[in-house]
Amino acid sequence: MLLTKKEKSFDLLSPSFTKRLLFFLGVDFILFFVSLHFAYSLRFDFNIPIEHMSKFYSVFFTLVLLKWGSFYLFGIYHMTWRFFGLHDAKQLFFAHILVVIAFFVLYLLSTPLFIPMPRSVIGIDMVLSLALVGALRLSKRLTMESSKSDTHKPTLIVGISANTANLIKSMVESDSSNDYYPIGIIAIQEKNHNMISSTIQNIKISGTTEIPFLIDSKQISAAIIDGSLPSEYLQLAYKLLSNSGITDIKRSTLLSDGKESITSLSVEELLARHPKDLDTQTVENFIEGKNVLITGAGGSIGSEIALQCYRFGAKNLILIDHSEYNLYQIGEKIPSAFLHLCNIIDKQRLNEIIQNGSPDIVIHAAAYKHVPLCEANIQTAIMNNVIGSRNVIDSAIEHNVAKIVIISTDKAVRPTNVMGTTKRIVELYAQNVDPRNSEIVAVRFGNVLGSSGSVIPKFKSQIETGGPITLTHP
Repeated sequence: MLLTKKEKSFDLLSPSFTKRLLFFLGVDFILFFVSLHFAYSLRFDFNIPIEHMSKFYSVFFTLVLLKWGSFYLFGIYHMTWRFFGLHDAKQLFFAHILVVIAFFVLYLLSTPLFIPMPRSVIGIDMVLSLALVGALRLSKRLTMESSKSDTHKPTLIVGISANTANLIKSMVESDSSNDYYPIGIIAIQEKNHNMISSTIQNIKISGTTEIPFLIDSKQISAAIIDGSLPSEYLQLAYKLLSNSGITDIKRSTLLSDGKESITSLSVEELLARHPKDLDTQTVENFIEGKNVLITGAGGSIGSEIALQCYRFGAKNLILIDHSEYNLYQIGEKIPSAFLHLCNIIDKQRLNEIIQNGSPDIVIHAAAYKHVPLCEANIQTAIMNNVIGSRNVIDSAIEHNVAKIVIISTDKAVRPTNVMGTTKRIVELYAQNVDPRNSEIVAVRFGNVLGSSGSVIPKFKSQIETGGPITLTHP
């Protein structure tokens, strides 16, 4: 394939390892000369005797070959210029140490080749060479960081954790797709207040009272909240930033490969009610080694229950859902689960699944829960939520399932709609049916933020499209 003159020119300018290697070999050669000549000058107070200069080039070319070889051995020529950091600086230091040792071995073996030569010159040259070569490697990173600080959004980092340094590093070193540049760090947790006025990656740590001052003095327009902060501090951080006029608020998330990701802060995270003092040992004792059957296992609540049962060591998971796609999704997350595409209205099929699976626990999460749809489809809602639930309870009792857990709703409290009424009927049935060898309990869930029945995604969508927000109560 023939290249045009323009394409050839572009190809010559495009970066590659070979071009970078040749560039550094050439520039380093110049720096080695400068450092050694300056070392001689310092040693002799800038008046180098002629007899010493007679062996200068023997020393110089020996050092050049040793440095090139040592640098290659320590990977100095494989380093990415823009990411030069502490580890690379250490490698550069060790490479120079090896050069000094190797040179003095050669000096002892071939002394006449280097005499006259003051040995202190080699020590001075090592310091100068380390400084010059290190400065060259660091120059591009400093130039890029300086450029980025001028073109990207000045950003506050709120919260301190073990990953704060990594977050700052990723913000500073990432490409232009990252719009944020760290200006300050806020210690929001009391345990970190002793770090105020110190620095991380050369960025000063301040207290929450300094947020308004920093925003005004540094023209800060964005903030990133540490994703590992507890819920109460996450909410406090959001409130402080919002009150100070910051609207571009993100959170950092630690990825599986150890890198930090900057993502949007969700409404669920700000409103979430996190469980406290959860007795995981009791939950594990209840689930571990048991056969657990879950209806509605592909739904937002059922799938989370399935994942938690898997986490707590259920012997077998028998998952039922009438949505093929939802069942497929949870099956991908739990490959060992037994998947059954079944509608709970089909009592005969339900009986077969329970009989063959022999569950120790049945968790019934299948239900229609969207209030307006249940209002518009009353007969279908009753069939699924009432008749279907009765089928699950009756089949479980018939096959002597030890524990039956009914997932109900807070809308069953003095119900004012069809959905709440159907769930209340199921509660009453569960309380009054003859349980025989089974124990039946009903658990009322409140508004589960982020679930498929939550209003939050709907409100968020309405806000993003400019409104209006549809509310059904004054």
